[in-house]
Amino acid sequence: MEFPPLDFDRIRTYPIRERPNKVHLDELAHVWKAGGSFAQFLDSLPHILVGNDFRAIVDATVAAVRNQRPIVVMMGAHTIKCGLNPIFIDLIQRGVISAIAFNGAGAIHDFELAYIGETSEDVQRGLDDGSFGMIDETGRLMNQALAAGVKQGLGAGRALGEAIVTGQFRNRELSILHQSVVSKVPATVHIAIGTDIIHQHPTADGSVLGEATYLDFQKFAAVVAQLEGGIVLNIGSAVIMPEVFLKALTIARNLGHKVDNLTTVTFDMIRHYRPDENVVRRPTHKGGHGYYIVGHHELLVPLWAAATLEQLK
Repeated sequence: MEFPPLDFDRIRTYPIRERPNKVHLDELAHVWKAGGSFAQFLDSLPHILVGNDFRAIVDATVAAVRNQRPIVVMMGAHTIKCGLNPIFIDLIQRGVISAIAFNGAGAIHDFELAYIGETSEDVQRGLDDGSFGMIDETGRLMNQALAAGVKQGLGAGRALGEAIVTGQFRNRELSILHQSVVSKVPATVHIAIGTDIIHQHPTADGSVLGEATYLDFQKFAAVVAQLEGGIVLNIGSAVIMPEVFLKALTIARNLGHKVDNLTTVTFDMIRHYRPDENVVRRPTHKGGHGYYIVGHHELLVPLWAAATLEQLK
């Protein structure tokens, strides 16, 4: 085969004024001026890519509050270990968050904060000597609370919250579960048996765990059924909450509830398949918008909360 040289002199060009461009002068970042408002800081961010997405998420949150539509926060345990409970509690108190949902580990860290003001053990150290998760009080008190709650027909979140409200918890003001009871905001706990340290405890009862979390699944489905025009944020849950949300949304639509236009958001430190598909893309196929922003919880959540409150002010 022969490959004769190309005639580069015949390459065609065209004027730059005829080329469509993705970046424009009015979209560039503005230099921040000390002493400005938080709203001005937000507007100073580039009006490009995630800068636009973040503002859209804030706008959707504010619109949901003003239109009295639900704002639902789903989360993994890491958000609590990042020290964000005061942010979520404040948003519940202000009526911004309409419902909140944890995985089982999230409830444990919230419960321990209320009990001793601390949480999160050294897993490696405990695993090496067989003591990981073997704390007596956490397992005993939580399993007792769940059992007592099930007898009253309460789901896991309400049962644990009531235990904190009525028990000897010196740091109850740090607990989202406590605040959910006080503010009458649904808090649901979605347990996968075998994933949490309280399942190792001698007081664990599989039938109680199953009943408590199933009652919460029913409650969560009722919340999702009202999400038309609302917003759901998945913060740091890679598997449990995206899967639970997808099933709850299916039930809502199966029963004839209109949940076609909603905003879905995932904040997480890396991209995962299930949050991308089951929170951001699939639920908004019929309408609405889905957003995925990668970043640390301890930065993204306070920014989202502050920007929302600034606009609502």
